[in-house]
Amino acid sequence: MTTTSVITKIAALRIAQAARALADVNAGAFAAKLGDQIGLPITEEKLAKVTVADIKLILSGEETVDPDVDNASIKLAVRYLWGEAANSGNLPLSATYAEGDMPGSLRVAVASNTEENLDGHFGSCPHFLVYQVGPAEIRLIDVRSASSADDAEDKNAARAELLKDCQIVYVQSIGGPAAAKAVRANIHPIKAPEGGKASIALQRLQAVLDAPPPWLAKILGVKAQSLSRFSGYEEEQG
Repeated sequence: MTTTSVITKIAALRIAQAARALADVNAGAFAAKLGDQIGLPITEEKLAKVTVADIKLILSGEETVDPDVDNASIKLAVRYLWGEAANSGNLPLSATYAEGDMPGSLRVAVASNTEENLDGHFGSCPHFLVYQVGPAEIRLIDVRSASSADDAEDKNAARAELLKDCQIVYVQSIGGPAAAKAVRANIHPIKAPEGGKASIALQRLQAVLDAPPPWLAKILGVKAQSLSRFSGYEEEQG
């Protein structure tokens, strides 16, 4: 049986993208197990029916499992298999920004899989939304593809380098080694496991800019204010 009769070219590309999203599991082993799960030949139509439960079952094999694979990455992999995540048509448009436009603002990145959502894993999201967040305004100033970073030998270090001008990065999840690399690049990672609209998380951040808790005051380079109404806020940052 020829390779083309087992899997189509487009399906092969989707599988490779999905394997990369799954913390770089072995693409060949992943494709083989996927074939066992959905049947040969592997086509785009069959991939469109793959579920999160299917991927979790496939990852139960020792040859493909990776301890850093989480639900956010699995959901992204499913979207790649469906052919949706590669479509950039749903990306939001950024606004123009010049340094000094928003005095007292922070530059904040958001790990995103879809639209203007905070729904990405630091190591596998296809792009980062970059905002300027000030007391009076939140402005999306850039949408950065992470594809170039994924070709680097150290993917997480390359992603941190991609965000080197940002003080904070919001993620739905991030592994310990990746978090350490972000911190070394002077980027403060904030985990938001519940995900949701990026604007909601940024509005919460904006609300404490005038009286920041210690971790945020350090980033802003100002003196921390009273912490009475921020009890537990630092712990939430994970």
